[in-house]
Amino acid sequence: MSHQLLKGKRGIIFGALNADSIAWKVAERAYEEGATFTLTNTAVALRMGDTPKLAEQCHTEVIAADATNVDDLQNLFQKSIEILGGKIDFILHSIGMSPNVRKGRHYSDLDYQMLEKTLDVSAISFHKVLQTARKLDAINEWGSVVALSYVAAQRTFYGYNDMADAKALLESIGRSFGYIYGRERNVRINTISQSPTITTAGSGVKGFDRLLDFAERMSPLGNATADECADYCITLFSDLTRKVTMQNLYHDGGFSSMGMSLRALAQYEKGLNCDCDCDPAQADDHLFD
Repeated sequence: MSHQLLKGKRGIIFGALNADSIAWKVAERAYEEGATFTLTNTAVALRMGDTPKLAEQCHTEVIAADATNVDDLQNLFQKSIEILGGKIDFILHSIGMSPNVRKGRHYSDLDYQMLEKTLDVSAISFHKVLQTARKLDAINEWGSVVALSYVAAQRTFYGYNDMADAKALLESIGRSFGYIYGRERNVRINTISQSPTITTAGSGVKGFDRLLDFAERMSPLGNATADECADYCITLFSDLTRKVTMQNLYHDGGFSSMGMSLRALAQYEKGLNCDCDCDPAQADDHLFD
């Protein structure tokens, strides 16, 4: 059901690769709520994904941009303002990638060049987006910027690897830039710590299916879906949340406040008789045998 919460608002949505992407769901909901926006991703992702189909569905345009490249971002903002007929009211940063995860590198044996790529794509790109927007004065007063994060920024999750470091940096950038942009232009900046969600990126994490099951058992309300995350993003883009800024907002069914749930404990007890006498050096891998 549409409430036209974003009627008259203009935006930019990063990272809508295919129908499994949270950014894709956000674009669909933003369109339903009356917003106009442009879609953006790298040229490679646009060739691999289905973004042009989404653009057709939402009657909008796709602008290729590498979020780690400031020149690309300047072009993105300038073209978006031209296409949409005015400055931007909301931005979704839904970008994340780890070569170390893709290559199966253990956290204690990272390739540091790959780590730099992880941080640049998954976190520093957020700073570049904000810095570029501020220099161009591209965001309207009371605009809203949201980036997607994960609880691994605060707690260790085996297999999430250097993406945890990237998410911690992402959230810090949101707070630091949130102060500056808030004082100057009343622009609010928040991150959403979403439940583990079945997306192209999320599915690349080792043991993801078991992490998904564990989170479902631990969360009183169950895991938040991509569609539900999209609904939450819409509220943050809307004028209903004008005084919410510099927050990392947990959208995880209550997972982040739990220690142990009855459902998770029951599942754990089934494995108490398991022989867990393994080599300490292999302990992490044993968790997902």
